[in-house]
Amino acid sequence: MKKLLSLLLALVMIFALTACGQSAAPAAPAAPAASEPEAEEPAGDEITLDVIICQYGPNTNEWFLGSGMNGTNFVDKFEAENPGVKLNLDVVSWNDVYTEVDTRIANNNAPDILNIDVFANYANEGLLMPVKDYCPDELFGDFFPQFIEQSVIDGTVWAVPDLASARALFYNVDMLEEVGVEVPTTWAELEDVSQAIIDFYDGEVYPWGIDMTTDEGQAAFAYYTWGNGGGFVDADGNWAVNSAENVEGIQFALGLIEKGYTNPNPATQTRYDLQDMFAAGKMAMVIAPNQLPTYVADKGGNINMATAGIPANEGKTGSSVGVMDRVMAFKDESAPDQAARNEAIGKFLTFFYNPENYVGWVSMEGFLPAVNSAVEALVASDPSFGAWLDVLGSCQFYPAAKAEWDQVKQGVIAAEQNALTGADIQAELDALQAELAG
Repeated sequence: MKKLLSLLLALVMIFALTACGQSAAPAAPAAPAASEPEAEEPAGDEITLDVIICQYGPNTNEWFLGSGMNGTNFVDKFEAENPGVKLNLDVVSWNDVYTEVDTRIANNNAPDILNIDVFANYANEGLLMPVKDYCPDELFGDFFPQFIEQSVIDGTVWAVPDLASARALFYNVDMLEEVGVEVPTTWAELEDVSQAIIDFYDGEVYPWGIDMTTDEGQAAFAYYTWGNGGGFVDADGNWAVNSAENVEGIQFALGLIEKGYTNPNPATQTRYDLQDMFAAGKMAMVIAPNQLPTYVADKGGNINMATAGIPANEGKTGSSVGVMDRVMAFKDESAPDQAARNEAIGKFLTFFYNPENYVGWVSMEGFLPAVNSAVEALVASDPSFGAWLDVLGSCQFYPAAKAEWDQVKQGVIAAEQNALTGADIQAELDALQAELAG
């Protein structure tokens, strides 16, 4: 019976993840064949892989480079179990990683392995290796197909999913009960609830959080455009950033700020600042990833919190935002033994996604897994994980497989920030759309 229940839990998770994402995504290609080295590497020779990992939270650096893996760290453990392969691994903040990677590429010093969200621009510039060149068959088959499909261009898989998170509305249960309001489901209700919180707490609590920084501004764009029937692309998959639905959605968000319902500085206060406010009882509601409870606990917060769907405009259906980051491998034409290098990259991936290692990483930061083998262990270690199955069933992903995604991401953030200082959001999005059309 226990085995049957475990199997059912895994099947439910796989179904939820398969239902999540863009309906127009291309079918994932068949599992690639792993490259095999042509010859054994000469004794004494070592391969050094330059690796960049993004900093997800306070535990990332400790896990990869400190003693977060039960007294050791990822690098030391990997090198002990994979003699002949050394890791030159850097943990880089999200605010700096794009500049860091661009600088390395410009200096012909691209990393061997990169963990980041975007991939299409690197792939289209001919900088990446296809996943089939280095990912072992068994590991490739362990990834959730819907996640793999988010990294496909013209039938080729260019990256594998690192991990994922889903965004939902978190609210302070005690605070809303004290004010005497229900969690809002529509934009009109959100405004009413926000005003009630302002009145009750005399402005000492921010009702709502908005992050329009360079860190998460694209997420804010998604929350308010998807919640109004718009989005980055139209039904045919074409860019439509200046649609009437999008303009109305961002205008609504700007109105929340102007009315004093949000944190005071959305252009500079990141989601981590908002999460700190929520953890300290200074914010009543915030859209955040599923790892917020872990984050709040690490901050010493004691908040009676619950989750709900993200409010949408009247008559519209709200969508959870699925956020998936990636691991990709860059070409290195100067490598003396390409087959040995590819094998070393495959060893890195195999070690990272081994449930013995990967479950600890995902659980520590509170993420959602990208591989089937982690499902049963995660549900067993954190029963609340099951609550996210409903959220996953309605999530959408950013259109990151489109070559212009990085331009669009930066463009909508700039449009939001310009609008915060008085620019017309319609004109800003019209200009971005014209750039994409040109």
